[in-house]
Amino acid sequence: MQTVLALETSCDESAVAVMGLERGKIHVLANYISSQIDEHTKWGGVVPEMASRIHLEVVPSLIEKALAKSGKSITEIDAIAATVAPGLAGSLLIGSVSGRTLASLYDRRFIGIHHLEGHLASVLLSDSPPKPPFLVLLVSGGHTELIKVDSFNKFNRLGRSHDDAAGEAFDKVARLLGLGYPGGPVIEEIGKNGNSKRFLLPKGRVSNPEGGFYPYDFSFSGLKTAMLRKIEELKLSQEVLPVEDLAASFERVVAEVLVDRSLRCANDQGLKCLVMVGGVAANSCLRKTMRERALKDSIDVHIAPKTFCTDNAAMIGTAGLLRLVSGVKSSFELGVSGRLPLTQANSLYDQTPPF
Repeated sequence: MQTVLALETSCDESAVAVMGLERGKIHVLANYISSQIDEHTKWGGVVPEMASRIHLEVVPSLIEKALAKSGKSITEIDAIAATVAPGLAGSLLIGSVSGRTLASLYDRRFIGIHHLEGHLASVLLSDSPPKPPFLVLLVSGGHTELIKVDSFNKFNRLGRSHDDAAGEAFDKVARLLGLGYPGGPVIEEIGKNGNSKRFLLPKGRVSNPEGGFYPYDFSFSGLKTAMLRKIEELKLSQEVLPVEDLAASFERVVAEVLVDRSLRCANDQGLKCLVMVGGVAANSCLRKTMRERALKDSIDVHIAPKTFCTDNAAMIGTAGLLRLVSGVKSSFELGVSGRLPLTQANSLYDQTPPF
């Protein structure tokens, strides 16, 4: 069995996993996540300096727990994988430096992983993982992208958000409704009791300077502004704000926009397999809408298990295993980057690091 110790510290989740690959099957030998939500909630969002400090405090103990649970010693690990881009630079450094130090001390291979590649790999942790080529809707707090995957190291972005990511829009609208942070889970919970058809909200499109609109791109800033105006209008006209109906209406529109453009892209590209990953992919309304609509278009839908939708180290370890078997490794000189397009993920294994 080939094994990878994986570290994920790109934002506000400290995560460590030990992953194994045997006879083509991926095994989760250990997977630990230490959430920082309670610490950041009082500020209404992630505080970068606080996130870095907490990573530094908890990662060593998570590594010890993961190795103990897996039954593997560090000398039995084939490679150390760590997220190196994109994300909060200070947070990324904690995982990257920890990973490179362990790899150097124990003469293991170090594999720097692109965070979005980890999300793409998360679908391989499902019971019936798909095989490329397929279209991926990657939808999270920081990213909303449509990516054609021809192989697990060949990616082509076909659509993206030009402003807020869908998860970011959930956070901002939750704040407008006084629901707290993070926005996705609380809007989903409140919206269960609401009328999703009560309020008509815009499905933002992105203009093409050459005419018309970009067919696969997203924009959620207009939807956020429409919610702000609707909330202000309702506060002036009635004493009690219909929070449940507002949350349900917002959630429905986001789901419809994501599904409409994803299926249009899949059909235009002649792809009969669509994958959905990322934190927002855990949303029940989105999952239900995607499955129902895709069935009508005879498109197979594969969604990452909810456990592995939000940031976790198992997905980083899965991506690390795929890179390990391909024979690549990263330089110990590889740093971190807050921004790096997924299409440049292969540069993380160049002899001369990109950063």
